[in-house]
Amino acid sequence: MEIDAAASGAVLKRERVRDAILELIEERQPGDAIPSERTLCAELDVSRPTLRAAVDELVVAGLLVREHGRGMFVAAEKITQELVSDRRAFSLPQAAGAWTSRLLEIRTLPAGARVGRKLRMSPAARIHYVARLRLVDGAPMAIEYLHVPADLVADLTSEELEQGDLYAHLAERHDVRVSEAVQSIEPTVVTRAEADLLDVPELSPALLFERLTTDTAGRPVEYVHSLYRGDRYRIVSRLTLGPRDQAPPQGQGQGQGAGQGHHPGIPPGDFTTKDPVTLSTRGVVQDGM
Repeated sequence: MEIDAAASGAVLKRERVRDAILELIEERQPGDAIPSERTLCAELDVSRPTLRAAVDELVVAGLLVREHGRGMFVAAEKITQELVSDRRAFSLPQAAGAWTSRLLEIRTLPAGARVGRKLRMSPAARIHYVARLRLVDGAPMAIEYLHVPADLVADLTSEELEQGDLYAHLAERHDVRVSEAVQSIEPTVVTRAEADLLDVPELSPALLFERLTTDTAGRPVEYVHSLYRGDRYRIVSRLTLGPRDQAPPQGQGQGQGAGQGHHPGIPPGDFTTKDPVTLSTRGVVQDGM
């Protein structure tokens, strides 16, 4: 697939604006105002349409509220329900398809206040910032933004980011072994530039994944947020409400080898989680315990 350079640039610019506004939100309390669109355009050196696209996404995500004639305000905190039946670890089944990546951007830069808080590091500390388009069987499925501490992983090559299992590369080439992740999933819609990259209509439904991954020593390995096509994914939670009388059928709840599939929101590979969740691509449902 040939990547549209204009669409890629627009997505990356909007992403930087989004991160800047998220920092403003995290510095404030629910109900507090954020600067006007005119002020933000001047401070961030972006056009009004670019700023408005980022603000629209945050309004849809429930982080900002627009009030006609008054401005934009930090939204009330969300009510979160954690669907966990117990604390037993198990491996998620993997979604079908051949997963590949196309690198949109890779840079090494200071973490900044927001990402620094996520990764528990100084805002001045260096991170590897990666934006990539994820494809399954050649069709675009997701846009992923990765933030990896540079002092933990000396460098990341294009080969590692476009081929194979990133977590396997971290273990084999950088001696970093992931152990656990906390991930949230929210509904959203795609902007025009995102729609062009994902080959879907503008304002199509999408799933926003946000994940913090730690290694076996409890150190943050990566902070990722990803936009997945809503027309290709559904998520089903299987809740254990009581003891089971018999063992699960062979193969269920078992991790699969690296490169054999992909967890929605998680790079390919065998990854352990504590949530009993079933993940699937459209038309392919794989049950977990």
